[in-house]
Order: sequence, then C-alpha cells, then structure tokens
Amino acid sequence: MTGTNIRVWVDGDLVEPEGPAVSALDHAVTVGDGVFETAKIVDGAPFALTRHHRRLLHSAAGLGLPVPDLALVDKGVAAVLEGEPIAFGRLRYSVTGGVGPLGSDRDEASLTTIVLAAPQARPPASGRLTVVPWTRNERSAVVGLKTTSYAENVVALARAKAVGAIEAVFANTRGELCECTGSNIFVVVDGVVLTPPGDSGLLCGITRELVIEWGREGGVEVREQVLPLDVLTTADEVFITSSTKDVLPIDAIDDRELPPARPVTTALQEIFRHNADRTLDP
Repeated sequence: MTGTNIRVWVDGDLVEPEGPAVSALDHAVTVGDGVFETAKIVDGAPFALTRHHRRLLHSAAGLGLPVPDLALVDKGVAAVLEGEPIAFGRLRYSVTGGVGPLGSDRDEASLTTIVLAAPQARPPASGRLTVVPWTRNERSAVVGLKTTSYAENVVALARAKAVGAIEAVFANTRGELCECTGSNIFVVVDGVVLTPPGDSGLLCGITRELVIEWGREGGVEVREQVLPLDVLTTADEVFITSSTKDVLPIDAIDDRELPPARPVTTALQEIFRHNADRTLDP
C-alpha cells in the first residue's frame, strides 16, 4: 500500500495523503493518546459500521476522551468513499486528544478526527501463526480499548513476519491464550469452538462478536472460556478473525502443522459469508 492510493480526510477536509495534515503537537503523535477503528470496505461501502462506532465510543470513554462526534466521523467516511468504489479495502478512522502538551497531561483541546480509506489485497486462504514471548496485561488501564498506542503490536507482528507467519499470538500474564496483534483467535476441540473470554485481556473484535453470534444461530457450539496457551499444541482446528480477514483458517503454528481438513472452520466461514452477504451493517 502506497500513500498515493490512500484517501485522507482530517477535520472536515480531504488532504494529500503524504502532505502535512495533523499538528506535531497532537497528543496522538506525542503520547499515543487516541482511539481508532478499522472496518472492511466491500464494493465501496463499509461493513458493520454501527458496531465499529459503538466500540469507538467505548474506547474513548475508557481513555477519558470527550465523546467523539459520530456525525463528523460519518462525514469523513462519506468523503473518502466518494468517487470510484473501492472493491475491497480498509477504512480506518481515528479520534485523538488533539493538540496538547508534550507530556501525558491533557489540555482542553478539541479532538482531532481522521478518516482514511484505501484498497488492499484480499486475505490469503490460510496462514501460519507464531507464539511470541511477550504478554498481554489483563489488568492494564487500557485493556479492551482500541487505542493508537500500538507499539507492542508493531514489534510482535514484525517478529511474525520475520518467520513467515501471518500473525503473532500473545498469552496473558497468567499464561492463558489471549489474542493476536490485530486478530482474535479461536480453537476447535472435539467439534466445539472455543475462544478466550473478554476478561483475558483481549480486544473484543467486531468479527469475533459476529462469529460467536452467527455461529450459535447456525447451530455451531461456540464457548468463551479460559484456555491454556498450550491448547494450540493439541487443538483440532485453529482460526483467527479480524475485520479484513473475516474467518481465516490457520494451517501451522510455529513447528506444528495442523490437519488440512477443518470442517468446523469451513462451516463457520460459510455461515459468516452467508450472513455478511445479507447486510452490510449487521
């Protein structure tokens, strides 16, 4: 993805992708003080935008930011999606603390609202995971919030890419399975779909939420429960979910190759695709 094909809107105006648009004093730049959402673009329209908006409000409240102006966000979304439709891509919108001091204190500055859209390649048919040595802190002050402070994820994803993996897997401080850098993780054991609960320290993904809801409606047994990290060494199937990956099967975790037959994952892929095709805003 290059800057030239990214559409950028900041506080009411479309701007050049690689030009100056946000103050160097913006609190997201100085201390990572902001929240964001990433939604899938399908045929020029965002998917599950209402759910993403709801989570943005939750993240902002948890970070202590003023309530974001969703009407302003929607204006930016419309602006970046106008014109030639993006067949498949990524919509990212952020709300930051605005211009502030160089430390962690906040001024009474106005929020900064940024909306981006760009085409991207569709996800692969399957992928490999690697378990990284770092942990998620299930007692963090920002647990469950989608903040712009993503340095841990950058480091872990770089480690994953270096070993040919599509994602990195974190345990939490208790040694339990938690999540990936930008994806939630599910395992299948004896035909039952299991995924870590919200209090394990993960970010509850929108696609995770829909897979649980739609899977149960489709007759698949899906449970949220505490799982040891080593469940990855014995699970019959493993898959990850995210806004741009939907339900993505995992074919290997570090040195372990998983069986090519994955009937439960395939069934959930079909259930997800069927429901997503019926509505863009479930």
